[in-house]
Amino acid sequence: MPTNKIPFRQTNYFTDLICDYIDQKKELKVLYNRFPTLENFEDQLKEKAKNFDDINRIVLANVLKEQYTELDISALTKKNIEALKKPNTYTITTGHQLNLFTGPLYFLYKIITTINLTASLNKKYPDYNFVPIYWMATEDHDFDEINYFNLNGKKLQWNKEASGAVGRLDTIGLNQVFKVIQNELGPGDNAKNLEQWFKDAYLQHNNLADATRFLANQLLGTLGLVILDADHPKLKECFGPHIKTELLQQTSFAKVNETNETLESAGYNVQVNPREINLFYLKDNLR
Repeated sequence: MPTNKIPFRQTNYFTDLICDYIDQKKELKVLYNRFPTLENFEDQLKEKAKNFDDINRIVLANVLKEQYTELDISALTKKNIEALKKPNTYTITTGHQLNLFTGPLYFLYKIITTINLTASLNKKYPDYNFVPIYWMATEDHDFDEINYFNLNGKKLQWNKEASGAVGRLDTIGLNQVFKVIQNELGPGDNAKNLEQWFKDAYLQHNNLADATRFLANQLLGTLGLVILDADHPKLKECFGPHIKTELLQQTSFAKVNETNETLESAGYNVQVNPREINLFYLKDNLR
């Protein structure tokens, strides 16, 4: 199919920082190890192999099997989860919030791009396995950013008092959104499919994490996508040493401030201002 392409800079949508990174400007090279060309992945794979515990692979695969218990899992996704146990398997990961009914197209673009990159890497490096991961931001707390989507020029919103990690939110009240969807979509096979997806995802699951996992699996599971909810005790145990380091040494505070100084000296805007300790308490209805 014919395509027309223009440079990112000409879209006038991206910042100078992003455009200069894509153009591989020398001022920014100090901030990253390798630019992500397909050729550069070879050295990245060798480096990564030295920094991952095989025991963690087993934990990850077992947690994923548990999280997929109630889903119809495609043969390719099942194969990818099993492949995570192997030392020559690597993940290509994207993360996104649990936007209601996927929310903005960016949700889908990010996941599809991840799947496409995985396919390119599997072709380029046949001795390795590459698995596409959608990391659900279940521990995010900004409900107002995810509780709506746009349809036919209208904002369809889930009105609910919410606090704490959004993945743990119950799905009470989404039946009202479903009624609005039915009125907006009208007749037709595609409309009926969309209605059924919403109903099966949000009216047949008790929390937003399970609902989003179901929907993403329905949309892209046949392409081998693996969907992860990191809000799990076993995964937190694996992450424990990093939490301890952050708590006692404030590592990210120091590193991000170093990056900010580099960005400012090169004429770019600071992207984020870190706290001294970048951790938070997580309980039901509290983050």
